[in-house]
Amino acid sequence: MQSATSFPTLLASRPHLEILDGLRGVAAVAVVVFHFMEIIIPDSTKNFIGHGYLAVDFFFCLSGFVIAYAYDNRIEEMSFAKFFMLRLIRLHPLILIGTVIGLIEYFFDPFVSLYTIYGAGKTFLLFISSAFLIPYPLVKERYANIYHLNPPTWSLLWEYVASIVYATLLFRLRNKVLWVLTLVAAVMLFYTAYHFKNLAAGWSGETFWGGGARVFFSFLAGMLVYRSQWIVSSRLGLGSVTLLLLLALLSPFSNQLNWITEPLIIIFYFPFLISLGAGAQLSDRLAAVCKFSGDISYPLYIIHYPFIWLFFSYMAAQKPSAGQLSILVPLATIALIVLAYLTLIWLDIPIRRYLKRRLEKA
Repeated sequence: MQSATSFPTLLASRPHLEILDGLRGVAAVAVVVFHFMEIIIPDSTKNFIGHGYLAVDFFFCLSGFVIAYAYDNRIEEMSFAKFFMLRLIRLHPLILIGTVIGLIEYFFDPFVSLYTIYGAGKTFLLFISSAFLIPYPLVKERYANIYHLNPPTWSLLWEYVASIVYATLLFRLRNKVLWVLTLVAAVMLFYTAYHFKNLAAGWSGETFWGGGARVFFSFLAGMLVYRSQWIVSSRLGLGSVTLLLLLALLSPFSNQLNWITEPLIIIFYFPFLISLGAGAQLSDRLAAVCKFSGDISYPLYIIHYPFIWLFFSYMAAQKPSAGQLSILVPLATIALIVLAYLTLIWLDIPIRRYLKRRLEKA
């Protein structure tokens, strides 16, 4: 394996890569807005953020970069069990919290009662499915998500798969081998986009395998950005790099061209953004903004969807006007950001601290 001890001084001196944290938060907010808008405007060609789902591929690429950055130099010194426990502690408390929120919404949605349709037995299986990442595309009335109680959890399943493959194989491989695998993954990504007509895949029973193709390329590409020291130093700041990310997420949605444009964005543009974000300049006054954005990104992503289901039911029952929605959606997005922060402070951080103490004593 190419030594990772030679990574740039820039990375060595900025252990938290603040601008990348800021971009992660922007991407999470974009996902929330996308989920609201795909209910309001089901026709993605008319949706201003019809490509919001590509934020997940950005997450995967960033994950590959960060995992390699955090563990390449030390993973050989730890057991696989310890590595995986650290990933569980980082990811799983919020998965369980999001599942519980989803179960509450499932029981107490004032506009529809799915429980009366599926009963106690299947409801229990829905909970187990989401809590332990066991695909179970049961609820056909709502698009057969593999985890109905908290649909975004589908991407966390692939995060775990990527982490396991990294810890057992990828960290050992030389960059030349990673390049070959990444080229194979790029071909698979194009095939996936061609097969499904776009890359909004992985979340449902029918598109499940597409999630593997998405993480396969992006995680490897993120690793290569780090391993190959593709850090683009520039005078660009948080605002400029944020606009560049939004250009991808707000790009026009075309049923005829998505199978070409989406893989190109993921293969070339997102790795470039990671390298650009790692080398961009951050003013002291925006450091707190990036920290907050990075802190709330994961809780916002993983707990917001039960409220999207509530919004889905509300839209079907009440049929609000465009004027009402123009007020409701921004307020709901802000409320979800606040809820994500409170969840982080009151639940996620204390739980992770407790689990880490237990792990250190074990």
